[in-house]
Amino acid sequence: MINKFNLKKGYKLSLILLLFVCFSCKETKEEPSKDFVVTENLSEDELKYRPLYHFTPKNNWMNDPNGMFYLNGKYHLYFQYYPEDNVWGPMHWGHAISEDLINFKEQPIALYPDELGLIFSGSAVVDYHNTSGFGMDGKVPVVAIYTYHNMEGEKRGDLDFQTQGIAYSLDEGMTWVKYNENPVISNPGIKDFRDPKVIWDTKTKRWIMSLAAGNKIMFYSSSNLKDWDFESDFGEEKGEHGGVWECPDLFPIKVEGSEEYKWVLLVSINPSGPNGGSATQYFIGDFDGQHFVLDDNFSKQLDQYNSIWLDYGRDNYAGVTWSNIPMIDGRKLFIGWMSNWDYARDVPTYKWRSTMTIPRELNLIRNDEQYTLLNQPVKELNNFISRKIEKDMLSSGEELSNILNERDIDFNKLNLKFQLKGLGENEYRFVFNNNSDSLIIGINNLTKTLFLDRTKSGKVEFSEKFASHISKVNLPEPLEKVKVQILLDKTSVEVFVNDGAIVLTELFFPKEPFDEFFIESEDSEFKISNVEIAELKFD
Repeated sequence: MINKFNLKKGYKLSLILLLFVCFSCKETKEEPSKDFVVTENLSEDELKYRPLYHFTPKNNWMNDPNGMFYLNGKYHLYFQYYPEDNVWGPMHWGHAISEDLINFKEQPIALYPDELGLIFSGSAVVDYHNTSGFGMDGKVPVVAIYTYHNMEGEKRGDLDFQTQGIAYSLDEGMTWVKYNENPVISNPGIKDFRDPKVIWDTKTKRWIMSLAAGNKIMFYSSSNLKDWDFESDFGEEKGEHGGVWECPDLFPIKVEGSEEYKWVLLVSINPSGPNGGSATQYFIGDFDGQHFVLDDNFSKQLDQYNSIWLDYGRDNYAGVTWSNIPMIDGRKLFIGWMSNWDYARDVPTYKWRSTMTIPRELNLIRNDEQYTLLNQPVKELNNFISRKIEKDMLSSGEELSNILNERDIDFNKLNLKFQLKGLGENEYRFVFNNNSDSLIIGINNLTKTLFLDRTKSGKVEFSEKFASHISKVNLPEPLEKVKVQILLDKTSVEVFVNDGAIVLTELFFPKEPFDEFFIESEDSEFKISNVEIAELKFD
């Protein structure tokens, strides 16, 4: 007997069971885009698939988040952008700004290619002490550090076609001037030499750069953001190496519930993610201003699992954190590109391609000598709840009519939370569906896996890799209880398990919106508690 806990749009919440539920190298100022046009009169598919509360560009191609910083109440998000087509092309830095981490307003293009190359991924820092010397008339410079990609050199077969350049802004990131002595770091003969992420190290009083170099991360230091010294490298024999390492991010973080600090190193890789294609792994250790050294306990975790992933879904890649978050806030705030290089160019959106994940807060916990980097939606999302239905416990045989009071819950903008307790050796499926499509998230305690199944979620034929298999996470042991949060936004699902200890992020393209959700299992004994069904207020 399949027991089912059912939530259907426009219907009352009900329990259906008897027992239970369940380019120039001269100093140049970047000019605002002359062709920045707001898209109007979207097609039916564009209206159907453009997210409501995740950032997308209004037009054309986007990939990696870049250059993110906070200043004077504004969160700046730059991103890899090609303004002339909806597939990857000569890279620019697009730009968007938010005051609440949820609503991002697109700005004119920030950085354009020049004769040194295309503008690939990088970072930005607020240089309060004017170490760079770019500040003038009391204006604090913001300095962007990015990769130049020389297409002609790549076509010739050169190894040194990627170098690192800088630009600065004196108007809080709205316009930029490229440094007249770029590049600031030449290429030592490494084909993939890119994606500089820079932080200020408070102990050594220097800028530290993490740079992806093929199959490792190289660390550089500088006192002025112009002159860089190589310090060390990390990773040739650590973690997953089935693809190229990209988009590193090194930062210190306090271990929750203690006075201990550790350093986190994020490293994206393509391909060889845990469920195919692109993904982001992480490492926990210590950094002395020169060397990153793995923590002994985390090293044992790697010996056991080979790689530890920030997100086990197929659509969270190249993510990095914002710089200059005020100490009074203290959070590590992250955002990723919500796609996968296996099919990013093929997804069935046409005026634009690609979406960012919801901004997330990263936290580090330690249990039984093991470290876990949690990632959860930022708390600001709670400010956008238009209606919410809560239930402490759904108990055996309980009548649950009148909970919804006949109110619609729009599944296009859903924030759903619940806990399951008393799980046994069974499978538990969390199902979204409509008349023809379904999206299934689940726990299988027989096989000790979490899974996300989008194989019948709607349009899947655009790429043979998109729905070729069910994404799975291996569990060390069966789950007796579990806490789940699910964000649904038209064409994306972000699943946060046990406060973000395990996360799965994936795209889907239903033929029509989902209008029903249920939890089903052959187990008649498990309990559902702390149910919170929230609709988010976005149009």
